[in-house]
Amino acid sequence: MSAGCGPEADAVTRGLGFDCHDVAPVVSVRPPWALAHWTMPLLEVLVVGGAVFALVHALRRYRAGDPVNLALWFASLVYLFVTEPPLYFPEWFGLDRLYGFIFAHNRFTVQFMGDRLPLYIVAFYPAFSQLVYELVRSLGIFRRRGALAGSVAVAFACQVFYEVFDQLGPQLKWWAWNPGNDVVNHPALASVPMTSMLLFASVSMAAMTYLVVRLTRGWRRGWPLVWRTLAAGVLTPLAMAVAGIPSSLAGTNTTARAWILGVELALVWLAGAAIVVSHLRSPDHGPGEPLSAFARFYPAGYLGGMAVFWIGTLPAYFAAHDGVTGDGTPTGSGLYALACFAGAGLLLVALYREHHAKAPAPA
Repeated sequence: MSAGCGPEADAVTRGLGFDCHDVAPVVSVRPPWALAHWTMPLLEVLVVGGAVFALVHALRRYRAGDPVNLALWFASLVYLFVTEPPLYFPEWFGLDRLYGFIFAHNRFTVQFMGDRLPLYIVAFYPAFSQLVYELVRSLGIFRRRGALAGSVAVAFACQVFYEVFDQLGPQLKWWAWNPGNDVVNHPALASVPMTSMLLFASVSMAAMTYLVVRLTRGWRRGWPLVWRTLAAGVLTPLAMAVAGIPSSLAGTNTTARAWILGVELALVWLAGAAIVVSHLRSPDHGPGEPLSAFARFYPAGYLGGMAVFWIGTLPAYFAAHDGVTGDGTPTGSGLYALACFAGAGLLLVALYREHHAKAPAPA
């Protein structure tokens, strides 16, 4: 039996259509047309293209004197390499008895680490951190309300933009959760663990954004900026651990943990939405930041791509029985995804209306 491919990993990966014993240890490449679902190569283009777009935008901001975007782009990768390996190979870090096997990604065009880490996931972190930060920054919330309020608004933006992706992935075999893992993967909303919804879909990006803004603003070059960027990425998991304490106090009581996580998720929605709405309704909130090409196009492009994926899979979703499609894949929560689409759409409407209202009239 190969390292990292115990019985649970073997069962999950076979459900995705491949054998975790037969993998390339470092990197593997396969043609896009050979992937398990038609959405997978399109998802790669959407995310990898977004990461490149985000890097170009961050470099422009850096040359204009603002290092935050570039620091956030690289801090996202530091955070990725701190958190992802223990999730894929808990036995390497002595965490297998504590957390067990959690999930596995499917095989995409380019894959690393024994086919556990797709290239698009590497790209997802910087692309997504830039998406939510740039959206909130462009509304002027960081400038007007400060780092803490801005980061809470980022938590809300991250929740609504991320969960349209998170609630869809298992149905399309982008990845699969280990249903036998009661420590991490339960309680769940439909097929998505609520801990993932809170800690990865909100707390992580909000904490990392706050750390980056506080640690790197004003440091435009040199080793101080590098070390502060590294520190932000490394410290982010500690914030997630703190946010996970309330639900952990419930122990093995899944119902109690579900209520606690549900309340925390509701607070993310209420606090983040309240900050955005109060900022926009304030008569003295001033103009938003100049709208960059990245903020203008990528959040809408990302949301539109997810909408296409959802529309293409609705027949299988509605035909599912007891939350399982005819292909044997678990469905996410369509109602929660719809709420997230609405929240993300309203954020985009606010962004475009704000900048349209503040734009100077043509001469």
